[in-house]
Amino acid sequence: MPESPTIKLPIAPAEADLYRCVQCGLCLPACPTYVETKLETASPRGRLALMKAVSEGRVLLTPRVQEHQEMCVQCRACEAACPSSVPFGRVMEATRAQIEAGKRRSLVTSLARGLAFRVVLRRPALIHAIALGLKLYQRSGLQWLLRQTGILSALPLLRRMDAQAPTMRKTWGTPYRKALEPKGKATRQVALLSGCIMPYAFGRVHEATARVLLRNGCSVAVPNGQVCCGALHAHSGDLEGARDLARKNIDAFGKTGVETIIVNSAGCGAAMKEYGDLLKNDLQYSERSAAFSAKVQDVNQYLAAIPIVPPMGTVDRRVTYQDSCHLAHAQRIKDAPRSLLRSIRGLRLVEMEHADMCCGAGGAYSISQPEMSVRLLDTKMHAAAEVEPDIIATANPGCMIQLEAGVRQNGLNARVVHVVELLDEAYEAETKL
Repeated sequence: MPESPTIKLPIAPAEADLYRCVQCGLCLPACPTYVETKLETASPRGRLALMKAVSEGRVLLTPRVQEHQEMCVQCRACEAACPSSVPFGRVMEATRAQIEAGKRRSLVTSLARGLAFRVVLRRPALIHAIALGLKLYQRSGLQWLLRQTGILSALPLLRRMDAQAPTMRKTWGTPYRKALEPKGKATRQVALLSGCIMPYAFGRVHEATARVLLRNGCSVAVPNGQVCCGALHAHSGDLEGARDLARKNIDAFGKTGVETIIVNSAGCGAAMKEYGDLLKNDLQYSERSAAFSAKVQDVNQYLAAIPIVPPMGTVDRRVTYQDSCHLAHAQRIKDAPRSLLRSIRGLRLVEMEHADMCCGAGGAYSISQPEMSVRLLDTKMHAAAEVEPDIIATANPGCMIQLEAGVRQNGLNARVVHVVELLDEAYEAETKL
C-alpha cells in the first residue's frame, strides 16, 4: 500500500492546550512525582509553566528543563483531577517529540533507541526472536550465573533491565487464521489485540481473556497483520512511529468487520482510543482512525457492560486491586474491574491506600528513570503490604511486570494477576462443583 498522504503536526505542544491551565494546583496531590519530591517543577502545573516559557522564548529547552519533563511518568492522573480539562497526555507527548528533535544522545543510546523503536517494535518476528532469546537466558542458567558472579553489578543499565524483565512463560499461540468460537451460538463478535509483549510475557492473560469471552458468547478474532499499538513510541516522542503503527492496526482490524475491539492492556487501549487524535491530520486515515477508536474497549469495560454470566465457582482469596494509570486516568475506568472482582464468589476485595497512584512502571520509565521508578514502586508495595493480600490484581502488563518485581524485592507473599485471570479461575472452578 502506498504511503498515506499526511500533514505533519507541529512538534511543539499546541498553544490552545498549553493555555488551558489556570494554575489552580488541584493536580498536585494526584501527581506521583510531585508527591514524592514536593518540587513544583516535578508537578503538572510546573511542567506546563516550563512548556509555556519555552514556547514564548523566555526559557531555552536546556538539559535541565528536559530533565523535569522526562521525569513525568505520563500516568495522566492530573487529567482526571484538572477542572480545566488540560489534555496533559497529548501535551507531554508533543513535548517529548520536541525534546527528541533536538536532543543529543550518546552513540550507544541512539543506536539502542533506534533499534527498539524503528526496528524491533515494528516487526513482530523480531519481537518473537528476542522473546525466545530472553526465555533461553532465563532458563539456561545464564541469568542465575550472571547474578551470582556479580557481573551485572558492574553494568547498571543491564542490571536494571535484568531486574525488570518479565519471567518468560508459555507463549500464547495466536489463532490468526480462524476466529475462536464459543460452544453455543455466538451472540457477539469481537476482535482481540495480541500486542507486542503480552503474548510472550503474559500469554496466560490472553488465554484467560479468550476463555472468558468465549464463556460469555463471544466469537473472538485475532487478526493477522496487527502490530504494536504505538504507545511506547508516542510516550518517548516518536510520534511518526506511533502513527505508522496506528495505520497498520487500523488496516488489520478493519478486515475483521467486528464492532468491538477488545484490549486487555490498559496502556494499549488508551493509545488505540486516541488514534483519532493521533491521525486527525492524516488525509487518508482521519475518518477511519476516529471510527476505529470508537470500537476499542478495555476488556474490563466490555465485560462489566455486557454483563457477564455470573461465575458460580469460588475463588477464596484476599485480593487488592491496583489501578493501572491508563485505565483509571486516561480511560476513566475504575468501577468496572472492581465490579468484576466483586462478582466472584469467595473473593474478598480489600482496597489499598492510594490504589490509583502510579506504581512507577510507565512503559520504559523503569529503565529511563530508575530512581524515581523505584521510589514509586516502594510506596506502592508499602500500601499493598498494609492490607496483606494473597493476590494483587491489575489491568496492564507494565504494571504486572513492575508489581512482580516489587513483590520479589520486598518479600511479599502475594501473586500478581490480571483481573480477567481471576474471572477465568472462577469459571474453571465451576467444573469442580
